[in-house]
Amino acid sequence: MKLLFISLGCDKNLADSEEMLGLLTRNGFEIVDDENEAEAIVINTCCFINDAKEESVNTILEMAEYKKSGSCKVLAVTGCMAQRYKQEIIEEVPEVDVVLGTTSYEDILKAVLEAQKGKHFQEFKDIDYLPGDMGERVLTTGGHFGYLKIAEGCDKRCTYCIIPKLRGKFRSIPMERLLKQAQEMADKGVKELILVAQETTIYGTDLYGRKTLHLLLKELCKIKGIRWIRVLYCYPEEIYDELIQTMKEEKKICHYLDLPIQHASDNVLKRMGRRTTRDELIEIVTKLRREIPDIVLRTTLISGFPGETQEDHEELMEFVDEMEFDRLGVFTYSQEEDTPAAAMKDQVPEEIKAERRDEIMELQQEISYDKGTEKIGQELLVMIEGKVSGEAAYIGRTYGDAPKVDGYIFVQTGELLITGDFARVRVTGSLEYDLIGELADEHTE
Repeated sequence: MKLLFISLGCDKNLADSEEMLGLLTRNGFEIVDDENEAEAIVINTCCFINDAKEESVNTILEMAEYKKSGSCKVLAVTGCMAQRYKQEIIEEVPEVDVVLGTTSYEDILKAVLEAQKGKHFQEFKDIDYLPGDMGERVLTTGGHFGYLKIAEGCDKRCTYCIIPKLRGKFRSIPMERLLKQAQEMADKGVKELILVAQETTIYGTDLYGRKTLHLLLKELCKIKGIRWIRVLYCYPEEIYDELIQTMKEEKKICHYLDLPIQHASDNVLKRMGRRTTRDELIEIVTKLRREIPDIVLRTTLISGFPGETQEDHEELMEFVDEMEFDRLGVFTYSQEEDTPAAAMKDQVPEEIKAERRDEIMELQQEISYDKGTEKIGQELLVMIEGKVSGEAAYIGRTYGDAPKVDGYIFVQTGELLITGDFARVRVTGSLEYDLIGELADEHTE
């Protein structure tokens, strides 16, 4: 069958999608990118916040039309929305043949084959089940970088977050399985491994009785072909000394951490169910910068959380100004049903949420521009991402830029560079979030 696969939402979802694609293509399915050609369409959905929910609903309804008028014989919905709204999908979109929960994606082949025979298929395993090894993935990121999902679920239960109800409790994927997957990715040409989970910093606590992310990193560093290893989704209160030391010692580990702090007002942090205070956040950031002076820190914030006052917002602005994060994103609070925060009093109007978000991002834009300007004249190692259409220039990323969420460096050159290549680049200019550069005299890597 000709297969169209649509992966929505986060990079953790994408890792699941690549596992499903691997299983399907090994069993004769041919990937296509044209809805009109597809005989089977699989949508791996997201519903973390309202915008993601709307995108998932619209995509399902759009693809359902191809069951009526196109070549599509099987329409499958998997992932978070399938887990959360299974009954609504089954009842309201009769074109959907397959609905799989977040822990049932290993059944995708069986499900599609059953649907081919005209049978509807639904599977919702225990929310705390961990799917097994599904074999080699199909990499959809271009081949030079890839996401390694090291754990599933979350135990933190922040008051705004639905993830524990959709993804279950925190459970680490066994280290030997991760090393096998990483080796397979390296064999396919992956040069940058990006470690993801709902929370990466407590990897191993359930399997090995203690935090073992640093040990996993040391083993991953031994894999030939991998040049960069990047760690995302590190809860600040869980950063530990062995992890910092390993980042300092191992040359392949990017001096980059993603710390989703969400806010800096103690009043709001407490209502969010977060486990840090403003002072503790300052202490953690200060320690990281003292121990690893060239570390790039990324964070995400929520504006307009229930009960957030103007004073809370101003305190957050002061914190952002003081901390000068290298990378920062802001989401407006999304009122998610079945979460404690949704029932809290003093919900903030949408326009105020948006105003506060915009104020933070305007401040961060200034910080980002100043930090970029400071880099002018420096030589940086850059991974080439592709060519700028119609220009003698390439798009690249430094160790300080995670794909899809951070900035780029635009490399002006008439030389031929290949996606996935590494080159030394001299920074010549700065934009709000991006850099401009040229190949250094000794640029070959």
